[in-house]
Order: sequence, then structure tokens, then C-alpha cells
Amino acid sequence: MDDKDQESESKPAKGLSRRSFLRGAGLSTAGSVLLTTNAFALEYKEHRNAGEEFGPDAMTIKMKVNGLVKSLSVEPRTTLASALRDHLELTGTKVVCDRGSCSACTVYLDGKPVNSCMMSAFDVGDKEITTIEGIAKNGELHPVQEAFIEHDASQCGYCTPGMIMSCVHLVDNNTDLNLDDVKDATRGNLCRCGTHPHVFKATLAAAKKTI
Repeated sequence: MDDKDQESESKPAKGLSRRSFLRGAGLSTAGSVLLTTNAFALEYKEHRNAGEEFGPDAMTIKMKVNGLVKSLSVEPRTTLASALRDHLELTGTKVVCDRGSCSACTVYLDGKPVNSCMMSAFDVGDKEITTIEGIAKNGELHPVQEAFIEHDASQCGYCTPGMIMSCVHLVDNNTDLNLDDVKDATRGNLCRCGTHPHVFKATLAAAKKTI
């Protein structure tokens, strides 16, 4: 090796080395994270200054449930299902899949069936909630509830409240039902025990009583 080759080896290569690149990339990434974090903190602080707090602490809200106005303290992450079960002790509403796939948690929001496990308690606002506890009136079961008993339409019971809510909504809003109507109304209600045939019979029987 001649003197020129030794000299070229001893001098660092011009341009950006691999180590320098990695160091610079790391600093850039850290800087971006820092800027993003600072921006988020600043935005949150501005919201606090503007009086728009949404957590993380619990807040007091009001709900109209089964005809009564209830006051409860919940965190912004609280679902409607959790608010009903854990805060208002209305445990008839069941949480099974907790992702809107089985409809066991069905309640009415202004008369329309919704999956309460997928809805924030803060999104209810002034809408009225009806749970399975509010279906019976004046101490008398709804015809659908009576028919479920007569036709043995429940086994383990976890899906039953959601099934009843779906079927009651169908019966109360239709005067002429057939089997396809009942199947369509309960298509989102899953029953691992396989009681769907009994549910269909019970709902059709209840529909005849309400005509």
C-alpha cells in the first residue's frame, strides 16, 4: 500500500456517514415527538382555559331512564351499558361481546333499539332511554315477555333481554307480522343456546295478543 492509499484511509470519507445519519435521524424523530407532545399539551391547556374539560376525571351528567331523570358521575370513556349497569344498577341490560356483535345489550334510545355497549354515555344527551326493566307496565309483563315464558324462549338468559327488546319493538310497531319479519328483527341478536325457533314462536304468539 502506497502513501496515497494510507492517507485516504486515515481521512474520514466526505459526506454523511452511516453513524451520523442514524444519529441525525434519531434526533429528528425525538424532536418531532417533542413538538407533537408540546402541541398536544398546549391544545389541552387551551381547552382547559376555555372551560371545555372532558376528563380524565369523572363528570356529572343526567339521563332520563325508564321515565325517571337520573344523575350520575361517570368518566368520559364510560359506555351507556356501563352507566346503566355499574352506576344505575340496571343489570338487566347484559354485556356479552362488548363490541356490538351480539345485541345482548340492546336498549331503546327515543324508542329506537341501539347497542348500548357501543355508545358513549355522554352521547345520550336529552334522549330518553328504555331498558328491559322499563318494558313491563304497572306491574304487568309485556305480551312478549309473557310469551317468552310460555314458549320457553330462554336458556342461559344472557341474550334474552336483548332478544325481548328487539321483539317488543317489532310487535309494538307492526300490526301484521309473519315469520320473516321476526327473523329480520332479530338477525343481529345472537343466541349460543340455539333458542331462536322458540323466540320466533313466542313473538308471533305475542303479536296475536296485541292485535
